[in-house]
Amino acid sequence: MQERDRPLGFATRAIHHGYDPLEYHGALIPPIFTSSTYAFADTAQGQRRFTGEEPGFIYSRVGNPTVALLEARLAELEGGEAALATASGMGAITSALWSLLRAGDGVVADQTLYGCTYGYLHHGLTRLGIEVRFADLTDPANLEEALTANTRVVLFESPANPNMHLIDIAAVSAIAKRHGALVMVDNTYCTPYLQRPLALGADLVVHSATKYLGGHGDLIAGAVVGPAELIQEFRGFGVKEMTGACLSSMDAAQVLRGLKTLELRMERHCQSAQTMAELLVTHPAVAQVSYPGLPNFPQRELAQRQMALPGGMIALELRGGYEAGTRFLDRLQLFTRAVSLGDCESLAQHPASMTHAPYAPEVRAAHGISEGLVRLSIGLESPADLQHDLLQALEGL
Repeated sequence: MQERDRPLGFATRAIHHGYDPLEYHGALIPPIFTSSTYAFADTAQGQRRFTGEEPGFIYSRVGNPTVALLEARLAELEGGEAALATASGMGAITSALWSLLRAGDGVVADQTLYGCTYGYLHHGLTRLGIEVRFADLTDPANLEEALTANTRVVLFESPANPNMHLIDIAAVSAIAKRHGALVMVDNTYCTPYLQRPLALGADLVVHSATKYLGGHGDLIAGAVVGPAELIQEFRGFGVKEMTGACLSSMDAAQVLRGLKTLELRMERHCQSAQTMAELLVTHPAVAQVSYPGLPNFPQRELAQRQMALPGGMIALELRGGYEAGTRFLDRLQLFTRAVSLGDCESLAQHPASMTHAPYAPEVRAAHGISEGLVRLSIGLESPADLQHDLLQALEGL
């Protein structure tokens, strides 16, 4: 594309960055390269590519033209040097951490995490001689106490899944850097449209691109964004030799499609979520609503400082505990009872009976997940219909 004399907006970059139709026979939509392997002009070229002396494609587990375009676009939107797209969000996290960590290293993670991330840290990394410490990072001072001389990575989500607690990315990053640790932020809830952790001091950003980036509930994908040198290590070792979690070109094309409407979708998700949160906070069956856009949200000032908009996710605490949570979900008619988030469809899940059911109540409580907690992913349906469904499901609880 021609050089521009002014910075381009988010939506423009999400649609156009890294692709010129005139370089591909005028095709408006980037082609999908389905080849698993790539030919070399001669053995010398093959050698140069394998040793890294010459850029180019070798084998699609390591790189693919369609996937490479997605990676360039994600790095641009997050403000990072490079990106690695993977077969899932967990593929991004595991490929990165297995590349960074050795036996004897340590990880400090926030006490509230996506269930599979917690399981990987608690049950997986500890088998390899890696020390994992969990701390309430909503207070940055707790990080100082949890860090050790061996801490290599500090990992957290903000907002946290599923209770919406926020973490001060800039404050935590500053502390971690003083101790020589890398900061990895899961930005799935916000996407780069609402929050850019790298600009706030984080070193790495991970995504489940399955969620808002794809946006349509029809793919599984992940990504990690950060310094080019680290991303190359994650690609050459973490994916190529460890996890094999490479993204298919078909799924990469679907994420590229999703990015084109990301700004529009996030605006609508946020508008509708604000409306639903304001409705829920006044209902007698609801003990608490955690949503960064509410005036009484405990971390409202932090939300306004590091998030452009409050997001499309809501956590609500029902007064009746576990029983109320399951009854509420079973009464929903328009909201779909399902895990995942960020789809066009509104989704509802009760962590205590669904995603976090394998854990004992005391373990859930220790990680900030109560028995009556319900997580809502507000979709793109007509807001009046969503309001009606929530009110009828809450009636009589």
